[in-house]
Amino acid sequence: MSLLRQPILLLARSQRIKHLVSTMPVSAGIVASYVPGERTRDAVEATSRLVSDGLYVSLDHLGEDTTDASMADATVAAYKELLSQLVDAGLSTRAEVSVKLSAIGQALPQHGHKIALENARDICRAARNAGSMVTLDMEDHTTTDSTLAILRELRKDFPETGGVLQAMLHRTEADCRALAHEGSRVRLCKGAYMEPEEVAYQDSLDVDRSYVRCLKVLMAGQGYPMVATHDPRMIQIATTLASRFGRQPGTYEFQMLYGIRPAEQARLAAAGETMRVYVPYGTQWYGYLMRRMAEKPQNLAVFVRSLISKK
Repeated sequence: MSLLRQPILLLARSQRIKHLVSTMPVSAGIVASYVPGERTRDAVEATSRLVSDGLYVSLDHLGEDTTDASMADATVAAYKELLSQLVDAGLSTRAEVSVKLSAIGQALPQHGHKIALENARDICRAARNAGSMVTLDMEDHTTTDSTLAILRELRKDFPETGGVLQAMLHRTEADCRALAHEGSRVRLCKGAYMEPEEVAYQDSLDVDRSYVRCLKVLMAGQGYPMVATHDPRMIQIATTLASRFGRQPGTYEFQMLYGIRPAEQARLAAAGETMRVYVPYGTQWYGYLMRRMAEKPQNLAVFVRSLISKK
């Protein structure tokens, strides 16, 4: 992996750098290219534009590592407000919501797992009432067991709830086998967190190989694979595997991040594929942005030039 990846991820924790980035016009432009805005209205407007282009959407109200119960409650309320506005705009059947459990209480020092489960139930209930669905985002490896346990509990009442697996983790192929059952929705991504070598592949080629192995398991299974990648090779491999296992369009989907390879997103949609765009929004955009920088370190040059020129 890039030598810059770890330093960039460490910058995600810097409040000073966050302040500099958020106040610079050049950086503000970079933020806008990945995050359509901080308000619910911004997210709904972005969703409307994407849906009009034949795309589907997954919306993430940005926030993680919440250590205050009131903040977790506020995030739940934000998701419910988002779902309500999607219904009002006639968009709820084309958009789902992605939820980070750490943003709704998982990291709270006491009973975090239970609080996150109950808050997730609340969001799942609101999503079902809106004609939408929920996918639980995956975070760093220390939360994987808790997240999958919460996913299992939620699916007892809300079987449409999706989960995310990260190919960079050594365990993920086995997790794919456990989740490749009928009705299961699984988003497979490469992974964007800084993980130790004891639990994760460090070389990009090893991550790619793991991704393909996991993709084979999901495509061969009875569930609904969600292929989250911008890598042209992985897109081609996914298309080939779908054909090999007799999958028709609509029995799986592709997913990409907002602002990344929009022409490819349009191409896939025009080819009859289900193409879903992951749209983050909200005030807590800094950690998300820095993970995107870590995935594409050449963008760091823009930040460096902006920092040097700042008066």
